Amino acid sequence: MDAPEILIVGSGPAGLTAAIYAGRAGISTVMYEQALFGGLAGTTACIDNYPGFSDGISGTDLTTQMYDQAIRFGTDFVNSRILRLWKEGDRVYARVGPERIEAACGIVATGSTPRRLGIPGEIELTGKGVSYCATCDAPLYGDRTVAVVGGGDSALQEALFAARFAARVILIHRRAQFRAAAVLAKDVRDNPKIVLALNKVATRINGETGVESISIDDTRTGTSETLPVDGVFVYVGFDPNVGMLGPEFKRSPSGFLVTDAKMETSVEGIFAAGDVREKTLRQVATAVGDGALAAMSAFAYLEGRRKSA
Repeated sequence: MDAPEILIVGSGPAGLTAAIYAGRAGISTVMYEQALFGGLAGTTACIDNYPGFSDGISGTDLTTQMYDQAIRFGTDFVNSRILRLWKEGDRVYARVGPERIEAACGIVATGSTPRRLGIPGEIELTGKGVSYCATCDAPLYGDRTVAVVGGGDSALQEALFAARFAARVILIHRRAQFRAAAVLAKDVRDNPKIVLALNKVATRINGETGVESISIDDTRTGTSETLPVDGVFVYVGFDPNVGMLGPEFKRSPSGFLVTDAKMETSVEGIFAAGDVREKTLRQVATAVGDGALAAMSAFAYLEGRRKSA
């Protein structure tokens, strides 16, 4: 395969949109993805706030349509992991196993990874009752009791989804108020299957071969209790997937990539889009906007190089 003009790393909504826009602009584009295309959005049962779908749409259906559209505009997809991405001279390079590939510019759209609680039992019971995707695993808990830990949009959305299957959902949050959108908070409070455990922090997940209970502390009184549950879903934030990038890429205090208004990182010719970027709101709609702007900024960058050559 000849060296592409744009190398996109990551195939969530941001990366797929960037590929669509780049393809429509006639730019040769290759996208690398180490897992399945679609990113975290692709695992969401129902995306209810993406414009144009009045009844909502599953993340799988939405990202499949994006993927097919990118293919139609000529994107080459490679299912492989990028180990390192860097700029050398006027070229962008990436390490894929023993192979080094190059491109004229790059777009990082690697998204973020769910953050762990860091409490005893979490790692040991991951996959045995501890999960970071209620959309994936909640159907396994029909007529059983599960806990959801977190207070943001994702935590409340997944608690509502889990309540479709579980007999009882215990929502554990360290504060009295949620960080989530008001409409989600109302839906949670109105759902008779969701029990609120506010001003509580999870301290241990208990079980031998599977989750049996979760221990929590009251943040006001310091008292402890153990709640019998069959599963635990964790939603306490995300960490950006930036392990492939060196220190020349400027990051925010929380580790996300800092970009300018054109989505360009601190490394000229390498752009970022989506949840890997420092931003206020992380939603499919904002990821799509990021991807479109990153692709058009990359196009302008390439045009500028051609004129100066």
